[in-house]
Amino acid sequence: MVKMDFGGVQEDVITRKEFTIEQAQTILKDEVVVSLGYGIQGQAQSLNMRDNGVKVIIGQEKEGMFKKDWDKAVADGWIPGENLFPLEEAAKMGTIKMFLLTDSGQKVVWPRIKATLKKGDALYFSHGFSIVYKEQTGIIPPDNVDVILVAPKGSGTSVRRNFVDGSGINSSFAVFQDATGKAFDRAKALGISIGSGYLFPTTFEKEVYSDLTGERGTLMGALEGILEAQYNTLRAHGHSPSEAFNETVEELTQSLIRLVDENGMDWMYNNCSETARIGALRWKERFRSATQPVFDSLYDLVAAGEETHIVLEKSKGDDYKQKLADELKAMGNSEMWRAGTTVRSLRPKKLKK
Repeated sequence: MVKMDFGGVQEDVITRKEFTIEQAQTILKDEVVVSLGYGIQGQAQSLNMRDNGVKVIIGQEKEGMFKKDWDKAVADGWIPGENLFPLEEAAKMGTIKMFLLTDSGQKVVWPRIKATLKKGDALYFSHGFSIVYKEQTGIIPPDNVDVILVAPKGSGTSVRRNFVDGSGINSSFAVFQDATGKAFDRAKALGISIGSGYLFPTTFEKEVYSDLTGERGTLMGALEGILEAQYNTLRAHGHSPSEAFNETVEELTQSLIRLVDENGMDWMYNNCSETARIGALRWKERFRSATQPVFDSLYDLVAAGEETHIVLEKSKGDDYKQKLADELKAMGNSEMWRAGTTVRSLRPKKLKK
């Protein structure tokens, strides 16, 4: 590990310079890594490991609602009977079982996966949900296996996209149970193999608390809610959909957030007008004061298990997928995002040389 300064706080992190892909390959050379599930994370992590020279097999059911993921795996070059098998069959082969099903899916299939665990195996997660909230999920691994975590800080789509372009998504890693004495090496090797930009240590509990707070907060829930509120205010005062969308979303995603990405929020402020800078500095205090109690309440509900209880209850309903589809369709069909479709189509194309 190397010690880095994060805003005045020292943290140990692992980069690809001191823990190389060659080291990861050496640690994993005698392992059979099996990805249980070929969803968004399963697909991305498996493809990245395969491209990094790690032996991987896929465990994916192929009937009914699961057929599309099986077909997706075949399309990606996984070969049935060679490195693509039904879930349980693949699990029996693996020495490292990457449990990459949905959180609710993990709860359903856990008894079958638990039966395949052998002494010395490793059970790998990309989310602390199932272990931390074991009273709700019933997932309690036996004492004779490693229980490890690598959690990319991005969607599976970004995990794959960033790997292909040569960068990588930063990931946290943790060890819940070290039965073999090599759990930390296994976790670090897997973290590097899936293409992480750098790895930072955490715990299963901290990972799931921060992840659930972030998803419901600034990454998704709060972001969409704030965008909707500003767009609605502008429209209510007579601004056109084009103007409201450009001032709410397009300028954020196509200009300002890119400046934040380059050098931070202060640098972005310094590259905006004086009027924008003065107003933003004043109003950020009001927004922070207004939302701080909401975030505090959110974190408390996450820690108490209320949010995970809601997830498990809602996702087990027979009509869950249809309700989800309806909610997302309603979001996509809102005036704001329909305006967004048009705005994106009008973005200038790169000029041909």
